[in-house]
Amino acid sequence: MLVGDIWSSSELTAEKLGITEIKLSFLRENGILKPGIHWKSSPLGQKKPWKPKALYNINLCRKIINKFYFEDNVNIAA
Repeated sequence: MLVGDIWSSSELTAEKLGITEIKLSFLRENGILKPGIHWKSSPLGQKKPWKPKALYNINLCRKIINKFYFEDNVNIAA
């Protein structure tokens, strides 16, 4: 993967992570996925500036989601 290719659309990121785009948005909106690290606003022209599209770093998202789910499952099992 090229350095310039680390950012992906929400559709591709959700597909690669095996979650829905709704779950991905939930994780972003609730601070699990951090701006500038896990996601950023698309620099491409936006017709709706109040709702810019997010681009995601799949590898970093995968790490935090795995950690989040692992800790969540440990707490449930305990």
